[in-house]
Amino acid sequence: MIIAVDGTLASGKGTVSRGIAKHFGLPHLDTGALYRAVAVDVLKADHDPLNAEQAATAARNLDISAIDQDAIRTAEAGAAASVVAVQTAVREALFDVQRRFAEQPAGAVLDGRDIGTVVCPDADVKFYIDADPHVRATRRWRELVERGDTVQLEDIERQLVERDARDSSREAAPLMRAEDAILLDTTHLSIDATLAEAVRIISNKTGATPGT
Repeated sequence: MIIAVDGTLASGKGTVSRGIAKHFGLPHLDTGALYRAVAVDVLKADHDPLNAEQAATAARNLDISAIDQDAIRTAEAGAAASVVAVQTAVREALFDVQRRFAEQPAGAVLDGRDIGTVVCPDADVKFYIDADPHVRATRRWRELVERGDTVQLEDIERQLVERDARDSSREAAPLMRAEDAILLDTTHLSIDATLAEAVRIISNKTGATPGT
């Protein structure tokens, strides 16, 4: 059983995806972490994220078992990730990694921005998670502040809107809702309620039960 979860930044798609995976006993992959990790490697090498050749090399050499979860969650990593993610060579380098993960015997849950449209168009269930931009920016700002980053809410909201526009308009695998994806709007819905609804939908569509 393959579950595809796409959506915008700070919409709650990662938390919901992890909850789905835990409920049904499936492996989970945050595909956005792959692009963030590539961006971090590019920055660590003192390279320019806009340099497609350098970014593609970093993607091909990425070791997913060695991703630094703290390093990839900074505002700088997020901004650079959006830059490298528009590059076709980077996306091609990471495509096979994602497909192999999805094709495990029991299936998997993958979340990102092009899972239901490009990586796993054959997914058994697809979700698209979104929320009001200001609500998402506030969530992201609180997360960064709790991590000790000094950031302004206004800057986070501006960057978020810019990233949405860039990811939605890119030529390679743009952010978009698959035609058969179920929309879950978390603007006024708690993460627990969103997860419960996702689990209900999956169970009804596939007959899957907890841990199977």
